Amino acid sequence: MSYQFLQNGDNALTVQFDKEINKEVNAKVTALASLVSSNGIEGVIELIPTFTSLTVIYDCTVISAKKLKKQLDKLISSMKSESSSKATVWQIPVCYDSEFSLDMENVCNHTGLNPDEVIELHTSKPYLIYMLGFLPGFAYLGGMDERLHTPRLSNPRLEIFKGAVGIGGEQTGIYPIASPGGWQLIGKTPINVFDPEKENPILYKAGDYIKFYSVSLDEFYKIEAQVNDGTYTVKCEEVQL
Repeated sequence: MSYQFLQNGDNALTVQFDKEINKEVNAKVTALASLVSSNGIEGVIELIPTFTSLTVIYDCTVISAKKLKKQLDKLISSMKSESSSKATVWQIPVCYDSEFSLDMENVCNHTGLNPDEVIELHTSKPYLIYMLGFLPGFAYLGGMDERLHTPRLSNPRLEIFKGAVGIGGEQTGIYPIASPGGWQLIGKTPINVFDPEKENPILYKAGDYIKFYSVSLDEFYKIEAQVNDGTYTVKCEEVQL
């Protein structure tokens, strides 16, 4: 298995597997992150998985870079060459009503699809979470049908509403909080994918999948009310991929 270590200052070590973004490389990143977490290496503070690498933040007064590299070498050697065939898939409801799909017309004009076709394609399969970043809980999703690829807005919005679901180039994703952004908005989810009040504030992790499904405006507001009073549970399942 090809990889290299990159030292980032006194307390960060990056394991770089490859520079090509694909599922196989990302599976190595998430597998190593899982192994490091489960083995409880003394001195490790935080893990930052990306598309093709894992950065390990550590306390250099507890463990040296040399010793950490040895530990990581052992874990990488123990990894199976093939990626895991099981993954967690989160079922995320999305309302594609015109109240939320502010850029559906743009997407339709660019792709030549009608709104029903956009929705059908967008909800047709699970999307791999390659990494989290940009905002807390913002998932970089891979695998969107190329027929949906639409350039970002030429003039980004100063604020996009929390829960907005959009398309940006070859990617789709959820805005976990209100923020500036330039993605084409096609819907909204009532789910809080980021909740700072919870012990685990982010719903999912890198290596999981998200599967969108369409709900009506009435269903959206019913789910939103349940989310707000704490009675809604996001559905997820372990599946063979």
